[in-house]
Amino acid sequence: MAPDAAVPEAVEPAAAEPGRAVVRDSLGVGVAVGLSGFAFGVTSVGAGLDLLQTCALSLLVFTGASQFALVGALAAGGNPFTAAAGAFFLGTRNAFYGLRLSQLLALPRAVRPFAAHWVIDETAAVSLAQPDRRTARVGFTVTGVTLYVLWNLTTLLGALGAEAIGDTAAWGLDAAGPAVFLALLAPMLRTATERAVAGLAVLLGLGFLPVLPAGVPVLVAAAAAPVVLWLKGRGEGGR
Repeated sequence: MAPDAAVPEAVEPAAAEPGRAVVRDSLGVGVAVGLSGFAFGVTSVGAGLDLLQTCALSLLVFTGASQFALVGALAAGGNPFTAAAGAFFLGTRNAFYGLRLSQLLALPRAVRPFAAHWVIDETAAVSLAQPDRRTARVGFTVTGVTLYVLWNLTTLLGALGAEAIGDTAAWGLDAAGPAVFLALLAPMLRTATERAVAGLAVLLGLGFLPVLPAGVPVLVAAAAAPVVLWLKGRGEGGR
């Protein structure tokens, strides 16, 4: 009996290691990204939204790129419909994440509507990086909980701080949102295609900024992806 009794003790640490690793990685992602909610709170209040509106965006929308796009367009003088269109366009990528995650996680039907609210870049990245369904579920849950709590807490703190200091532009805090967004984006540009898309998007956005209404240049910049992919396809097809 002694050899048999020793088997669970020998196997348990090895089995538990992937679980500990995914929790550690998920917490790291959640904390690192969640703290940038402070920049959103500052940017949103600086764009003219009040405390309640700012917090509602983080609680109900909960997708950083779309939130920054919305308040950025409003701050530039765009009308709410154009700003919302740009934010909606950026948010559609989460629907594609959801299609893949629904197969990977295979969550109970009753849980899916609630889990859908946490389908964002970070939860998708952590989940898809896992070797099996169990660790994928752990990664999705821990990343989602950590990021949601921290993002909303730091949004509140940023909004309160912005209201307390008054004019955020006078302090240079109106640049906090774009700076954080670029800091999050830069490490993701690993391939030449991704860098080409980002570069062309910048050129399109800045080029049309003086001639189009606020918020519209963001939509135009989105054309960078299909243009670069089309050119890449033609180049590969000609070989």
